[in-house]
Amino acid sequence: MSQPDIPFPNSPVVPTMVAETHAIEFSCHKGIGCWNACCSNIDISLTPYDVLRMKKRLGITSTEFLKDYTVPYEMEKDGIAGIKFRPIEGGSACRFMKPEGCDIYTDRPTACRYYPVALLSMRKQDEYVDRDSYAIVKEDHCKGHEVNRSITIADYRKEQGLEEYDELARGWRQLVLKKKSSGPTIGKPSLRSRQLFFMACYDIDKFREFVQMDSFGKLFELPAEEKEAILKDDVALLQFAFRFLRQVLFGEESISLNAEAAQERLAKVQEKRLIEEREAAKKRALEAEQEMGGEEGFD
Repeated sequence: MSQPDIPFPNSPVVPTMVAETHAIEFSCHKGIGCWNACCSNIDISLTPYDVLRMKKRLGITSTEFLKDYTVPYEMEKDGIAGIKFRPIEGGSACRFMKPEGCDIYTDRPTACRYYPVALLSMRKQDEYVDRDSYAIVKEDHCKGHEVNRSITIADYRKEQGLEEYDELARGWRQLVLKKKSSGPTIGKPSLRSRQLFFMACYDIDKFREFVQMDSFGKLFELPAEEKEAILKDDVALLQFAFRFLRQVLFGEESISLNAEAAQERLAKVQEKRLIEEREAAKKRALEAEQEMGGEEGFD
């Protein structure tokens, strides 16, 4: 089983997992003693759908949003990347925190909506579906747990609009879990694979340009109506991006290929690989020759 993806890595999380039927005692509202405390020291991982909502809210491209509002991080060494919210310059507070609360509340990220619950997505190595469970985050500064208000996690998710957020990010979580549970069988992703993952998941506007390229159209046979539909809708394009990544990273074909173009592409890849292997062999031979020359000079 893969390690849980906990969106609050620096918080003390209750180790026992609970189901969505579990009831919590919690309320966060203006006037509570800890108002804005959690927004003053953020460590927020973002999902691809979070990026869509916030870049649209701000009226900027995904490329601009990634540059100005996020920092990348490795989910695992030499593996695929995640992104985190960039706090205020020289501090740890959220850039959208205002005295009255969140300035983008209706488009706030998934992790903010879940608090004080942590979503634990896990997947067994022999299974093809992810399983959701939950843990409760309890921090000393939070007074929300002292409020007498009982609500099940299922109802809390509905209240916070999380059903839509989770459903539209499910494909991304499955990609992450698949990579983690596959381990050495998949191997270390190439630089090109890591770049494709980052672009397709987070930089949706750049991915749209990628899908519109002639080279993409020659290799992938998408019906004209389907292509037009996904190109004009960010959410549809994001779901297509997850399909694309499952195909190019894990061989789960769901997008038809042009056989001739695919064969030509494969030949180019093999030729490039052969050249690289030859260059590596020459380099090893040269290094061995230099080592032998050094030993002879020593004698």
